[in-house]
This record gives sequence, structure tokens and C-alpha cells, in this order.
Amino acid sequence: MNPPVNRRSFLRCSAQSAAALAFYGAIPGVRGANAPSRRIAIGVIGLGRGLDHVKALQQIPGVEVAWLCDIDLNRIAAAEKWLTGKQERTAKAAQDFRRILDDPEVEGVTIATPNFWHAPATILACDAGKHVYVEKPGSHNAQEGEWMVEAARRRQRKVQLGTQRRSWPAVIEMIQQLRSGVIGRVLSARTYYDNARPSIGRGKPAPVPSNFDYTLWQGPVPERPYVDNLLHYNWHWRWHWGGGELANNGPHALDLARWGLGVDYPIRVSCVGGRYHYDDDQETPDTAIATYDFGPCGTSFDFSSCNPRAEAKRPWLTFYGERGSVVQDGPGYKVYDPKGVEIKSASGPGGDVLHFRNWIDAIRDNTALNQEIEDGQRSTLLCHLGNIAYRLRREIHFDPVQRKIVGDSDARKLWSREYRPGWKSKLS
Repeated sequence: MNPPVNRRSFLRCSAQSAAALAFYGAIPGVRGANAPSRRIAIGVIGLGRGLDHVKALQQIPGVEVAWLCDIDLNRIAAAEKWLTGKQERTAKAAQDFRRILDDPEVEGVTIATPNFWHAPATILACDAGKHVYVEKPGSHNAQEGEWMVEAARRRQRKVQLGTQRRSWPAVIEMIQQLRSGVIGRVLSARTYYDNARPSIGRGKPAPVPSNFDYTLWQGPVPERPYVDNLLHYNWHWRWHWGGGELANNGPHALDLARWGLGVDYPIRVSCVGGRYHYDDDQETPDTAIATYDFGPCGTSFDFSSCNPRAEAKRPWLTFYGERGSVVQDGPGYKVYDPKGVEIKSASGPGGDVLHFRNWIDAIRDNTALNQEIEDGQRSTLLCHLGNIAYRLRREIHFDPVQRKIVGDSDARKLWSREYRPGWKSKLS
């Protein structure tokens, strides 16, 4: 049977749901007349996905984007142009995010950098006294996830992982429905992701564009020569910088699966697949299935990055129970009986604003985070373990009590990574 949900966990979920539902009608992008009296100054780091952060923060009363930061000057210029006229003060700009950490006015930073910067930037920000909103996966490897939690505790900072579905009202309601037994005992969950990503080609050595600070972009990782197919996105598919589709979309899907199943750590993990579609620089698989055995229940992440499987049209996430199933796709959910007849459904707002609002409320009023970094990194750990299993071509065994890989020295070596000289001491 599923692990019991203790009273504290259920009440926290209920409180989150009530808060989110109360916010149903408060989403419009118009600042309210009763804006909070205490202004919160935020620095946004990484202005690709981070431009969405800027846009979401602009919809929250009492929040000011104080800094715009990116290693790419063109991205800074684009963000400055978008922000012009939307707030009273002009945001400062920097390529090096550490300038933001020196600003005593800034209370929090949002981090939308490549994965390998997530943990270092979070740890440095916490130690500088800043609260943090960090995009998924939040860490490049499992060791970094542990360091991030330690940094948040050391400085008592509010660190939110950017798995924004945790703040969507209908998703919170779905979890309550599962807890209340709407489909009986929940036995398993399956998650799917598909896309039509093209080949990344073969990168060629080239001069670094004048608008990039490539040395700063590499930051804590051992240096590699610049090639022309790396920035801004294809680093995802190289182990040195990214974690493939498992680390890219896996955190969103597997986080909801783990939440709905009511589990923390698996006991066995496997991942089978390959780079099948193109012969290029991509090292991570484009097609694979990662499976997770928690003992009383299990889940999987089935992805196809280069083929959208148009004929399949599977939902993003399905929970299977003794008395039916629950499907989550988009900002809502549906409940089906054992014969596949829909018996209940609900929807609500989605997007980024709710999750950012929850983080800002935590900074301002000390309310609970909907995805505090420790719980968020439990979900990210599933992705790291799946990648380890894939790279070693074997099943990984995990001790959920000791929170360690069992009896596999090669797998334990992939728990962490090498850093540029001088960086590890700043993180550990």
C-alpha cells in the first residue's frame, strides 16, 4: 500500500490549496489598488527563460525587477527593451550575477541559467543573504542538490524550485482527490513527453561572439573550447553541461508523479534508450524510458524528443489505482472509473505567476513554499538516478534511508562532478 500521509502533510496540502484557490481571480496582469507597502527588489539571472520570470514578476504587486543579468549582451538589451516603462525605476544590468549579490537592496534572485549554474548560483546567493527562485532541475548532479539544501538551511533562505505546477489550484486539488481515495489505492503513475527536436549537428571551433562572455558562462565547470552549436540551448544534450530530456522535462513530470504517489525515494531505477534519430554531437538519449520502483508503487518517464508520436496522443501524466485512474494534462485533471468513463474533472489557472507569487509571499510574510528546495531536489534526484542508470547501462539500487546508491562504485562516481579549480570549496 502507499505510504501513509501524515496529518502535517495533509494539512499543508490543504492550506496550499486554499491559498491557491483564493488566488483564482487575482491573476490578471494589472497591479491591484492595494499593493503591499513593502517593495521587494528582485534580480533576474539568465534572460532566455528568465524573460518569462521578468514578465511574471511584473504581475505581482509590490515587486520590482532591480537587476537584469545575462552573459549575452543581446539578451540584456532585449529584456531592457521589454521592461521599459513597466516600472518606476530602471533595472540595472550586469553580465556577472555576483554584482547583484553585492546589492543590499536586493532581497531575492531568480535563476534561469543553464543547469550547471543552478546550484552554484543558488548557494552563492543564499550565502549572500538572498532568497532564491531557481529553475528546474536546480542541480547538475545529486551532490549539488544536497549542497543547495544545506545552503538554504545555513542561511535560512526561502529557496523555491521552479516546478510551477505545484502552485496550480486544480493540480493541488487533484492531489487531495488522490489522498481522499478517489481511485482507491494508487498503484502506479506513468508520465510522457514528446517533441520534434531537430539535429544539433556537429559543432565547429569558432571565435566567441562579441556579445558573449564565454568564460563566465562556463563558470564552475572545467573549461571546454567554444563550438558554434553549443549556446544557447544545445548544451542540454551534452553531459558536461546538461542532463538531457530527463533533466529538462523529467523534473516537471516526475515531481507530480512522486507527489501523487506520496513517496520520496526509490529502491530501484532503470533507464533504457538511446540516441536513435540523428548522428550528431548529442550525447544524451532522444528516446528512452526511465522506471522507478518505490516498493509499494512505481512510476516511469517515457520520452521521445525527436518524434512527437502524433498517433499516440498520450496524456502528460496518469495515475492508476484500484478503482480507476486520474489524468493530469494542462492546468486541470480528469478522473475515470475502471471502464474508462469520465466521472469528474476540474481545471484552473496555470502558468508561472502563481508559483512566483507563492515565493514572494514566503519572502514577505513567511508563508510556506509550495516547492521548497529539499522536496524539489527529491524529484530532481529521480532524474539524476535515471541518467546514471542510462549511462552505466544497468539498474541502480538505492537505499532510501541512507539516501545513497547501494554497492556500485561506478554509479557513486556519477553522484558528483569535477569543478574548475577553486570552485568546489565555494559550494560544499
